[in-house]
Amino acid sequence: MKQKDIAQLSVAELREHLAQEQGQLAKMKLNHMVSPAENPMKIRASRRHIARLLTEINKRNANTATN
Repeated sequence: MKQKDIAQLSVAELREHLAQEQGQLAKMKLNHMVSPAENPMKIRASRRHIARLLTEINKRNANTATN
């Protein structure tokens, strides 16, 4: 999901996507501990996607706090 797509989501949708992505990351990490992942770069991509979602949520919270 690109940044412009993330910016168009509502806060509730952002939180939903965040919860899903965090769950997937936890599963990937556990599977990677048991046996090496086929593509470990997916773990990095997932962490970065979570960071993008959190950044957008925090940005919106900051905007509502200043207004």
